Amino acid sequence: MRNVVIIGSGPAGLTAAVYAARANLSPLLIEGWQAGGQLTTTTEVENYPGFSKGIMGPELMKEMRAQAERFGTAFQTGDATAVDLQTRPFKVIVDDEKTLSTRTLIIATGASPITLGLPNEKRLWGHGVSSCATCDGFFFKDKELAVVGGGDSAMEEATFLTKFATKVSVIHRRDKLRASKIMQDRAMKNEKITFVWNSMVEDVLGQDVVTGVRIRNVVTGKVWDLSCAGLFLAIGHRPNTALFTGQLKMNELGYLLTSHGTATSIPGVFAAGDVQDVRYRQAVTAAGTGCMAAIDAERFLEASGHG
Repeated sequence: MRNVVIIGSGPAGLTAAVYAARANLSPLLIEGWQAGGQLTTTTEVENYPGFSKGIMGPELMKEMRAQAERFGTAFQTGDATAVDLQTRPFKVIVDDEKTLSTRTLIIATGASPITLGLPNEKRLWGHGVSSCATCDGFFFKDKELAVVGGGDSAMEEATFLTKFATKVSVIHRRDKLRASKIMQDRAMKNEKITFVWNSMVEDVLGQDVVTGVRIRNVVTGKVWDLSCAGLFLAIGHRPNTALFTGQLKMNELGYLLTSHGTATSIPGVFAAGDVQDVRYRQAVTAAGTGCMAAIDAERFLEASGHG
């Protein structure tokens, strides 16, 4: 029987582990076969507090894990494949075989960026291909960039990138945007932003870093290469919540709904990080909610006589 089980090993899960361990709750963290979350696919992180010279994403996650382990967090390598939140204690099944019992559960399974599914896109991820302008835009000062998407997120990313880039090409597969009028107007009035209509990216070009993208016009069939130093995907994120379908309340996009801090629709189950964050999706905000979830779990346990 565990007091706290944490699913997810990104900034939210590991911060929750640090706080829960320091509260003598002996947490167990299920870190998955691909541990570390989205930051393990990021190169240099310069906007996480405490690292004046920046730190590589994988190194930051390694340090966070070591810190959680130092205070007594136990780690389970493997994927959570099923949960039963209808009975108490809660049950978490790892790799379809090992069953864990816990009085509280912290869900920090994150969200995954929706990608184009191109081989070179995956190969060059973190080397010019990104899904976060706020994270990576700074590295492209005085460069030409491309953004894929036509919604509010794409307009927001493109507008933000003009702070650094000399030119931002927005590639959209239709001839009009899905974005709200105010976001469209803002982007269209920006002299650094151009629009590539009725087009889709067929390939990402470059050996070690992105040097351009191959574009196909879906109306004419014309294929051509656009030179750019970075490709930013703004076609959405998919929260990793399939495990909890039918058991926890979610919004229409599949993000877990929380209230009073990090509480989900089932008392004793808490959610932290991108799995419940539609808006910010930053490492530091994920870590912040991880801290909140651990404190919420601790107070829940105290109230139920297990603190």
